Amino acid sequence: MVAPDASEAVAVQSVRPVSGSSQARWLILALIFFARTALGFQFQTLGSVAPDLKAEFGFSYTEIGTLIGLFMMPGMFLAIPAGWLGSWWSDRLLATFGLLALAAGGVLSALAYDFSLLAVGRLLCGAGFVVTSLYFTKMTADWFSGRELATAMSIMVMSWPFGIAVGQIWHGWLATHDAWRFAFWSASLDCVLAAAVIFVFYRPPAESAVVNSASTNAVRLLGREWVLLLIASLSWAALNAAYVIYLSFGPRVLVAGGYSELSAAAIISLTSWVSLGSAALCGQIADRTGRFDLVLYVCLAVGALSLLALQATAYATAWSLILGLIGLAPAGIIMALTGEAVARERRAFGIGVFLSSYYLIVAPAPAIAGRLFDITHWAFGPILFAAALMVLTGVANFAFRIAQRS
Repeated sequence: MVAPDASEAVAVQSVRPVSGSSQARWLILALIFFARTALGFQFQTLGSVAPDLKAEFGFSYTEIGTLIGLFMMPGMFLAIPAGWLGSWWSDRLLATFGLLALAAGGVLSALAYDFSLLAVGRLLCGAGFVVTSLYFTKMTADWFSGRELATAMSIMVMSWPFGIAVGQIWHGWLATHDAWRFAFWSASLDCVLAAAVIFVFYRPPAESAVVNSASTNAVRLLGREWVLLLIASLSWAALNAAYVIYLSFGPRVLVAGGYSELSAAAIISLTSWVSLGSAALCGQIADRTGRFDLVLYVCLAVGALSLLALQATAYATAWSLILGLIGLAPAGIIMALTGEAVARERRAFGIGVFLSSYYLIVAPAPAIAGRLFDITHWAFGPILFAAALMVLTGVANFAFRIAQRS
C-alpha cells in the first residue's frame, strides 16, 4: 500500500492533466488507438513468419504455438506488479516503457538463431505487452468512465486486430521474399514510434489526478471485486484465445484446402479488418439500447458457427467476414466489465488482477492448439478448440451477471 504522502508526491510529479471535454477524450482515444496498434503489429510477427521458422530451424507446430503463446506468458506474473506500479509512476511513463520493451524484444527476435533466443525475445515483448495493455485500458476507462464506455472500449480494443491485420499483410509479404527477420525489425521500429507519440502527447483527465492523489487503498480490492474481475477476465481471455488460435491456425486450414500461403493469410486477415468498424458499431448499439448481454450472446453464437463453418474452405472469405463483422464485435462490451467490476481508485491494480488471470488462460492456448495439430495432423482441430473457447466467453459473461447481482 502507498502512504498518503507518497501518493500525493506521485500526483504532483505526474504530467499536467487536461479537461475531460468530449473533444479531448476522443482525441486521446485516437492517440491510444494509434499507439496500441503497435502491440498487434509486433505480436503478429511470429505467426506470419512461422513457415520460414519451421523451414529454417525445423520447429514443430507445438514449438511454433509455444513461441506465439510466450508473448502472453509474462502477463501471468507481471500484470499485478504492473498494476501496483501505477501507484508510483504515471500511466504515460509506464505505457512508454512497455512499448520500448516491445521494441527491444522484437530486436532480439530479429537477431535470433535458435529457439531459446526467439523465446527470450518473445518473453521480453510479452513483458512490454502486459504493461501497455494494462495502462492503455486504464487510460481509456479513466477518460470515458460513465460516458459511452462500451463504445470507447470497443474502439480501443480494435487497435489490436488492426495492428495484426496490417502485420498479416506486411510481415507475410516480407516472409515470401525471404526477409522474415525484417518483420521483427519493422515491428520494433513501429513500437519505438508509438512510444514517442505517447510520451510526448498523452495527458490524463483532470479528475484522474484528483482520484490518484486521494487514494490510500489503491491495491486493496474488495472480495466482491476479486470475484468479478476474475470472472470478467475469463470471458475476455476465452474470446482472445479463440481469436489468436484462429489467426495462427486458420491459414493452415485454407492451405490444406488448396489456397496459397499468401492468399490464406489475406483471407484470414479480413476478419481483423472488418472488425474495426463492427466493434465500434456494436458498442454504440449496446450503449444506446442497454441490451449488453443480448448483443453479446447473439454475436458469440454467430462467431462460433462461422468458425465451425471454416472447414467449408470454398466459402472461407464469407466465414472470415462474418467472424469479423459479428463474432468479434462485442469485444468492447466485455472489456467494459472492468469498469463495472472495480472502483476507480483501485482501477490500475484491479486491471492488473484482470490481466494476470487473462494471460494465465491465453498464454498456453496456442501451444495447446499446436499440440492438437501435431497429434491429429488435422488442420481444423485447433479451430474446433477456438469455437469451444468462444462459447466459454458467453458462459463466463453469464456467470459475471449472476455474481454481480449476488
